[in-house]
Amino acid sequence: MVKDKVLGRKKEVLRILTENTGATVSDLSEQLNVSVVTIRNDLEYLADSGYIIRTRGGGVPAFHPSILERQKAMFAQKAEIAKAAADMVTDGDRVMIVAGTTTALIPRFLLGKRDVHIVTNSTLLLPYVRINPSLHVTLVGGHFLASAEAMVGPIAIRQIKEFHVRLAFLGTDGFSLEKGFTAHQMEVAEVVKQMAGQAEEAVLCADSSKYGNAGFAHILPLTEVSLIITDDRLAADSGVDLEATGISVTRV
Repeated sequence: MVKDKVLGRKKEVLRILTENTGATVSDLSEQLNVSVVTIRNDLEYLADSGYIIRTRGGGVPAFHPSILERQKAMFAQKAEIAKAAADMVTDGDRVMIVAGTTTALIPRFLLGKRDVHIVTNSTLLLPYVRINPSLHVTLVGGHFLASAEAMVGPIAIRQIKEFHVRLAFLGTDGFSLEKGFTAHQMEVAEVVKQMAGQAEEAVLCADSSKYGNAGFAHILPLTEVSLIITDDRLAADSGVDLEATGISVTRV
């Protein structure tokens, strides 16, 4: 019961920050009728979880509100998928990370890795990379798509073409054997496809809720990725069907 109350208060803190584009510790303390120390602890928790950015005396929401909702869905599974992806990265590696609520968590698990160069179109992962000085991050330019916290468009595509990497970590709004992997927005699909083309190996990072779903825009056939990292909620027979096409599947 106490745990539920604490979780409810943290959600309320996040709601206030999102609706007001920020708030001070004293404001939050007064509105929620709890101590300043409690609010500071809540803000630290939310910042560590990637939901907010701490400011002097308070906090501001890190992302577009719709992103917050998507990131909370199956968060534990997304974190495990991101950790498995991060385990593939070695010291001195060159990787691309496409914008997405799962892929954005990958840098969180790169602590201890040295001299890793990341090319990304994601503004969602910036709170995680700023705490790790061993990461060298190139954020491509372009049009900012707030609902995806992503840089998209011709400028983004042109800049992505300038890089060659060992690994590209890709995301999707839905994937299946029949329709490959897809995105809800054409601009996002174009960026994902280009990143796959610039990498020696493409890895799809997607939680099991995406399997069997299809977005508006086709990205690539699943056979264009060498590995799918998903969670253990993916049905065993679905994993077998995927592997029958020659794709490796890791369920975490």
